Amino acid sequence: MRIVLASSSPSRKAILESGGVEPIIAPADVDEYAIIEAMAGKPEAKIVEKLASAKADAIAAQYPADVVIGADSMLLLGGELQGKPHTVEATIERWKQQRGRRAELITGHCVITPKGRFIDTARTAVYFADATDEDIVAYAETGEPLECAGAFTLEAIGGWFIDRIEGDPSSVIGLSLPLVRRALYVFGYNAHEFWA
Repeated sequence: MRIVLASSSPSRKAILESGGVEPIIAPADVDEYAIIEAMAGKPEAKIVEKLASAKADAIAAQYPADVVIGADSMLLLGGELQGKPHTVEATIERWKQQRGRRAELITGHCVITPKGRFIDTARTAVYFADATDEDIVAYAETGEPLECAGAFTLEAIGGWFIDRIEGDPSSVIGLSLPLVRRALYVFGYNAHEFWA
């Protein structure tokens, strides 16, 4: 039995690899915008769980004997969910809004095994530095935060601008190993069974 990651995220892959797993990478092709629109008005955790479930569901039939993991993260800032900024301009604007503030990164997980499915959310408080305009522009221009929920990374250049977090660091990077471990336990699997 193997772990299949329904994502092309290098950060999620790196988390599994650092945890001793060599995942099969099988990116799911889902319309995230359509899902978010359809879930308008629903609780934030339910939206990210639905995104994670859509990714896992899109891949699970191809790997019925394996453990498939879908995950999705969004930043809750001032009561509004923030996804990936995609452009330098949007990243700069986002950082000007979030600098010096506290936000919550919500990462939904869907783990599908031959014995059933597990859906849950990891929430981690993120305290953004009061970064200068110059640093914000320079960071955006690196391209690093453009495809990241919340327009930041914790493990790379973005680490300069995160004062602290409260919660699970791996979930901020994109995948909560403690949550995945709990999911495996629910179905009678041990984490070490998936180590390379």
